[in-house]
Amino acid sequence: MARKRSETAHVNPEDKLDFKKIMPIFVIVLIDLLGLTIIIPLMPLYATTFGASPLMIGLLGATYPFMQFIGAPVLGRLSDRYGRKPILLISQVGTFIGFILLGLAQALPMLFLARALDGLSGANISTAQAVITDSTNERNRTQGLGLLGAAFGLGFVVGPVIAFISLALTKNDYRAPAFVAAGFSLISILLTTFWLQETHGPEKRGTAAAKSAFSLSTMFKAFQHPAVGVLLLLIFFQQIAFGGFEQLLSLFTLGRLGLNGSGNAIIFVFVGVIVVAVQGGYVGKWSRQYGDRRVIFAGLALLAIGLLAVAFTPQQPAPWYSKAAMTSELAQHGSTAGAAGHSNPSATGDVTVPLPDDANKSWLGLIWILVAMVPISIGGGVLQPTINSLITKRIEPGEIGGTLGISAALLSGANVLAPLIGGLLFQFGGPTLTFVVWAVILGVLWLIARAKITPGREEQAPAGLARGGAAAH
Repeated sequence: MARKRSETAHVNPEDKLDFKKIMPIFVIVLIDLLGLTIIIPLMPLYATTFGASPLMIGLLGATYPFMQFIGAPVLGRLSDRYGRKPILLISQVGTFIGFILLGLAQALPMLFLARALDGLSGANISTAQAVITDSTNERNRTQGLGLLGAAFGLGFVVGPVIAFISLALTKNDYRAPAFVAAGFSLISILLTTFWLQETHGPEKRGTAAAKSAFSLSTMFKAFQHPAVGVLLLLIFFQQIAFGGFEQLLSLFTLGRLGLNGSGNAIIFVFVGVIVVAVQGGYVGKWSRQYGDRRVIFAGLALLAIGLLAVAFTPQQPAPWYSKAAMTSELAQHGSTAGAAGHSNPSATGDVTVPLPDDANKSWLGLIWILVAMVPISIGGGVLQPTINSLITKRIEPGEIGGTLGISAALLSGANVLAPLIGGLLFQFGGPTLTFVVWAVILGVLWLIARAKITPGREEQAPAGLARGGAAAH
């Protein structure tokens, strides 16, 4: 106890996180993310109301991460040159306009335009990270950036709840969540304008050394690194499977269980709660107890098992399902677009995803998929942080930033490819094959990981410390 009090007494006040500086950007990012997470569970169904095919829905899903991949480095460099606050405001205005366009859309091209604009603007997370970096030092920066992770977790739980409420209040009008998201975006603009203080003043601008541009040669060199090459491959391909699952889950549950936007929002809340619990309370404990390597093995296996279980979800719609009511709901917005003079296949009831019949309604299908969500949520929740953690433990300190940057770029690339591959599989192979392919990818990754990820120096460290402690006694 005396030792703990002594250590506490000698903590440098400058090393304590200044929550007054951090809280504005935390709240702003959280509200921004609420707008995004309100939309995510509904986009495939919203596109379906415009008669979009699974492949077209995959293209739409790829639009946001592709534009985000382009916009992130641009906004980051602009914020270095002109300050954080003005760039953050410009990007938030773009997001606001994107949500308004989404709600006013009368044809599929408008959806693509809205998602492209929101993707470019959604890259403002890089600017938010820069604000955190400006407001912290090396000793408390991880804690500060961890708060952004907490904002992500809260957003992915609360956003689908808000989507569910907005749909319930508007009798499943799929435009309503877009306007609600625009409202949250407007709040974030006001908070940035009147609450956030500039953290990168004129005296700091243009003083940083020029950074080398990201290149494919740098990425290939990282893949050849004997300690982390296989880990980078894992981070990429597991996200193709998990990202494809996220993008097409709503389309799958529509055709297999007859779930509308409200039903899918509840499933996303269920998944979000588990992921937040895993990342916030368990992954660290499991890593310390079993080691990152074993946690990765378990995560890959759980994700593969869960995706395979989803693939064979019985086509038994929920007891409250009505095919006629669902067809009418999906055609509701289509008839509005048709009245505006735009051709819309769903206005005539021509839904591109076959809906289940009213026969065989039961709770089995819904219970089945909720059970399957448990291993998927746990596996998906542990993989990214654990793989990145192991990467940092197997390279030199001077390589950590660059290698994690490559890891982030690979995640962005996977988020672009996942809905494209998934849309192709879904349209030409069917929903069952799509999820079986994701499960097979994870199974192959598990085999590769077991063969290639051998015990490293991080697993010998605890034993060495134990021997040192014994010697001291």
